[in-house]
Amino acid sequence: MNKLGLQLFSVRDTMNTADNIRTTFRRLKVMGYDEAQTAGCAIPYVQFGQIAREEGIEIIGTHEGFGQVYDPPVEEVVANHRALGTTNVGIGAYYFKTEDEIHSFCEKANELGARLKPFGMKFTYHNHSFEFRRWEKSGKTAMDILAEELDPETVSFVLDTYWVQHGGGDVRAWIERLAGRIDILHLKDMGVNEDGPFITECGHGNINFDGIIPLAESVGVKHFCVEQDTWPGDPFESVAYSAQYLKKFM
Repeated sequence: MNKLGLQLFSVRDTMNTADNIRTTFRRLKVMGYDEAQTAGCAIPYVQFGQIAREEGIEIIGTHEGFGQVYDPPVEEVVANHRALGTTNVGIGAYYFKTEDEIHSFCEKANELGARLKPFGMKFTYHNHSFEFRRWEKSGKTAMDILAEELDPETVSFVLDTYWVQHGGGDVRAWIERLAGRIDILHLKDMGVNEDGPFITECGHGNINFDGIIPLAESVGVKHFCVEQDTWPGDPFESVAYSAQYLKKFM
């Protein structure tokens, strides 16, 4: 882990105008973030990518709605991602209502991955905890089915440490199972209070980063990306704490 990234959903309230995006990138750069993953673009892709490059931030992937990357002509999707400077075409979530829908999604995801492959790009899937629900028909979880049916050559994972643990999964076991298939690892910590588990700054919770990060490096994870969906106060204070904590692994 020689670079640290941030999923920009963590600072989403300041990603709304070109000036605010530039200021945000400058603040993140000072904290030690050199990479970022989008959570939608409030300004044109070309402008977003240009600002990122000017401020020394490499865009390593996107989080779009599935329809935004599956429905348009592939040339349009590729052009948008080339403008950002990334080859990872990703979605933030896909909510499965039935087990059959998981199989259908895998077919579409593989189709999209095959469309992107000639352009040197991959489709990436980001998990939450609902993928760890066990379905009665097969006795498998959605994560099991995704791991079995998504094409390793054209589709990769954005594995999220918090959501794996929140779903009752073993983070290290899933990193091992998906070895070579994780382009981005979301570093997100889990705390617990009287109301149950909650997302917290890296180093403030119970996620075993001391065991996770060396293992992730050994299986070829390409990018390490902090994500904090919620914060106790100022999101910039939270992501600064995570960056400071994670420096010990760099």
